[in-house]
Amino acid sequence: MPPRKKLSDLDRGRAIGWLQDGVAARQVAQRLAVAPSVIIRLKQRFHATGRVQERQRSGRPRVTTQREDRFIQRQAIQQRMATANNSRQRLQATTNTVVCGQTIRNRLHNFGLRARRPVRGTTLTANHRAARRAWCTQHVRWQSQQWAKVLFTDESRFCLEPADGRIRVCRRRGEHFAEGAVLERQRFGGGSVMVRGGISTRLRTPLYHVVGNLTGVRYQNEILQTLVVPALQAIGPRAILQDDNAPPHRYAAVNTFIQQARVNRMLWPART
Repeated sequence: MPPRKKLSDLDRGRAIGWLQDGVAARQVAQRLAVAPSVIIRLKQRFHATGRVQERQRSGRPRVTTQREDRFIQRQAIQQRMATANNSRQRLQATTNTVVCGQTIRNRLHNFGLRARRPVRGTTLTANHRAARRAWCTQHVRWQSQQWAKVLFTDESRFCLEPADGRIRVCRRRGEHFAEGAVLERQRFGGGSVMVRGGISTRLRTPLYHVVGNLTGVRYQNEILQTLVVPALQAIGPRAILQDDNAPPHRYAAVNTFIQQARVNRMLWPART
């Protein structure tokens, strides 16, 4: 049997012409290299409709309207941590339209919204944000020569039991830090290992493994005296120390030591 294939409109017209001239359906099928059943169905459709074109297939009808699609998009943007099941329930409660979770995901995909892992950020108050902006405004015009005088110091804690990251957020590409798309959480859950060090454009200090709680006395004896002061002397005159506002760094004895050592300290916004 010849392989079945889809006939073009031209071939359908030629087939009908041959049939009307008295050519048998089997012979027409051989000329067009199709199965005889294709020609028989074409003949039946032509007698029933007078046309050789195939009827357009409508496919599965859409369950949601364009207005409901926009409602799904708006709800996803307003509540980015909501799941597809949550959106389905809100749609049903608002419009009485019943859909499945996959339909919700399909509509969101059409708008470029997909479930992705959220960026994790620190919880900030209005005062924290204002302090950050003020600091940036103060230093926005600094030149590279000024930044070369700064020794940036900080600690890094490596968690031994990180979060599994299964929570997803609905966002478009490039919306990593969009409002509502950042998952806030407390840092350093579970066991961890903490190290501390400093860098500048000219040098970097050795990493120091901090064992246990870093008190003000330990910060002065183990960090400032052994790491920070030698690095500042290597940078040169008017070197600046940058550290954060952690309680050990603002300990009274630490402040006294910094003044006696004539260390210039850069004021740093909280939770930075």
